[in-house]
Amino acid sequence: MVKKQRTKSVSQPLSGLVEQLLVKLGEDPKREGLVKTPERVERSLRFLMQGMHEDLDKLFNQARFSEHYDEMVLVKEIEFFSTCEHHLLPFFGKCHVAYIPDGKIVGLSKIPRLVDALSRRLQVQERLTVQIAEALKNYLNPKGVGVIMEAQHLCTMMRGVQKQNAKMVTSSMLGTFRTDPKTRMEFLSLVNGKTV
Repeated sequence: MVKKQRTKSVSQPLSGLVEQLLVKLGEDPKREGLVKTPERVERSLRFLMQGMHEDLDKLFNQARFSEHYDEMVLVKEIEFFSTCEHHLLPFFGKCHVAYIPDGKIVGLSKIPRLVDALSRRLQVQERLTVQIAEALKNYLNPKGVGVIMEAQHLCTMMRGVQKQNAKMVTSSMLGTFRTDPKTRMEFLSLVNGKTV
C-alpha cells in the first residue's frame, strides 16, 4: 500500500542549495533577475513535492460509502503534473481511472485527489500508474480497477531525443479489468469516447 513517504529533514534550506546551483551553472545569484529565485524555487519545489507528505489513509477514511452499485465507475481526463525522478523535469497529461464497486464507492473528488497525491512527488509514469490502481484496490476492495495514463515528458521534449509530440501511455489493470476481456474493452471504449 502506498502511504505517506517519510524523509530525513535537511539542515540547509533548499534556497541555499538553489543559490549554490546557480553559482555552479555560472550564474550570479545576486543579479537582479535572480535575487529572489532561490526562495521562489524552494516554494515551487515544496508545492510540487507535497504528495510525499500526503496521508492516503486520511484521504480515503471519510469518503467511503456503502452502496449496492456494481457497474463501472469512470473518471476520465484527470489532468496531472508530476516530476520525473531521472532528470527532475516535469511530465504531464491525462489520467483515466475506473473501478467496479463491490459494496463500497468513494466520493468523486477523492479519485482526482489520489492522482494528485501520488503525482506530486518524484515519479516514473509506470510506477505512478500502478500506485493509483493499487491504492484504489487497497482502500475500496473493488471487483476491478483500470488506470490509463497518457503523458508528455519534458525530458524527451527538451533534451535527449527532443521529440515534442511523443506521448507515453501506461496502464494498470487489476481484477476483472485484467481477467474479463469485455470489462477491459468497455473501459477502453469509454476512455476513447465510444459507446459500447
